[in-house]
Amino acid sequence: MKKLEVFDPPMCCSTGVCGPTVDPALVRFTADLHWLANQRIAVERFNLAQQPQAFAASAVVKTALKERGNECLPLIILDGSIISEGTYPTRDQLARLAGLEPEQAAVATAEPAPKGLSLPVINTRCC
Repeated sequence: MKKLEVFDPPMCCSTGVCGPTVDPALVRFTADLHWLANQRIAVERFNLAQQPQAFAASAVVKTALKERGNECLPLIILDGSIISEGTYPTRDQLARLAGLEPEQAAVATAEPAPKGLSLPVINTRCC
């Protein structure tokens, strides 16, 4: 199984739904990560403000931060290799980067989730 890790910049909440304003880009990306997890890709998400130990434990992340600073965040890593940095990819981009057919992303966007389907838990914390 492929493993995707997201290393977010320091923020209150990775979901984009807390605080005084909702960040639609973060809400979209969170939904896209749930979609990706439903495509049998393990997804983990870490927030620098709340989980600094995950950043320190990854040699790839430490190197990126040392060389490029916080501008490299969000850092998206697939199976140990950086596939995106400094921006949140779209669902179509995530599909391509993960080796999925882009058509799967378009079809999945148009179809509602089956009744009774629970979304997988993604390692993320919200305030």
